[in-house]
Amino acid sequence: MAIPRSALAHSAPDGRAARHLMRTGAYNGHTAGMAPGHVQANLAILPRAQADDFLRFCQRNPKPCPLLAVTEPGDPLLPTLGEGLDLRSDLPRYRIWRDGVLVDEIDDITALWRGDLVGFAIGCSFSFEEALLEAGVPLRHVAEGRNVAMYRTNVPTAAAGVFHGPLVVSMRPMKAADAIRAVQVTSRFPQVHGAPVHIGDPTLIGIADLARPDFGDALAVAGDELPVFWACGVTPQAVVMAARPAFCITHAPGCMLVTDLLNHRIASF
Repeated sequence: MAIPRSALAHSAPDGRAARHLMRTGAYNGHTAGMAPGHVQANLAILPRAQADDFLRFCQRNPKPCPLLAVTEPGDPLLPTLGEGLDLRSDLPRYRIWRDGVLVDEIDDITALWRGDLVGFAIGCSFSFEEALLEAGVPLRHVAEGRNVAMYRTNVPTAAAGVFHGPLVVSMRPMKAADAIRAVQVTSRFPQVHGAPVHIGDPTLIGIADLARPDFGDALAVAGDELPVFWACGVTPQAVVMAARPAFCITHAPGCMLVTDLLNHRIASF
C-alpha cells in the first residue's frame, strides 16, 4: 500500500530510506521535498550505440543536462550516488520510449534491463529548492505538495549526433525581490541547473499559456509575481521525442532518483 504524502517526510529522512520506499513499491509519487538535504537526479537510459552521442549532448547543454554520474554499459548500479543504488528499481516511476513515442509508465524496469544499457544521472532543480527555502524564498508547489510546472520552449538545444530538440524549463512564480534572491542563490548550484534562464514574459521563449504545462502541475502566477524559469532535466524527454531513438527509459517528470549526496556539498561557493 502506498504511503500517503503527508507521512513521506517522516518515513524517508534520507536518500537510502527514500529509495527503499521506491524499491518496495510503497511510494510512486513525485519527490519534491523528499529526503531534505539530499541531491535528486533526473534519469535517462539509452543503449550503448547512442550513449556516446547523448554524453556529448549533455556536455554541450550543461544547463538542462548537468551530469552527476554515468554507468558502465549493462551496470544498473551507481555507487558514487548512493549505497546500493539500483537504477532498475529505485525511482518512483519510469517512462518507456520506443522510436520517440511514450509507450508505458511503470515503477520497476528490472524486466527491461539489458547488457547494453547506459544510465545517465542528471542534476535536478529540486536540489536547489532547499537553498531557496532556507533563503526565505517561498515555493508554492512545495507548500501545496504539488509537482513543479514544466514547459517546452522554442529555445533549441545544441545538437550532438542524433540528439536535438527544444529546451524544457521549470517555472516557479515569485515576487520580484524573491526572483532577484533566487538568481543569487541558484547561481551557486551549477550541477543542478544553476541560475534561471528566463524571467518574465513566457511568450518570449515560446510558451503560449502558463496554465497548460507540458509536464507537472499548473501554478497560478499572481498579479504581483513574475514567472521564473530554470533549465529542466526533462529536456532529454523532449529530445527523445525529436530524435526518436529506438529505445529509451527516463524518469517520469517529477519522480526523481534520490541520492546520498548532500545539497550543501555541491554548492560551488
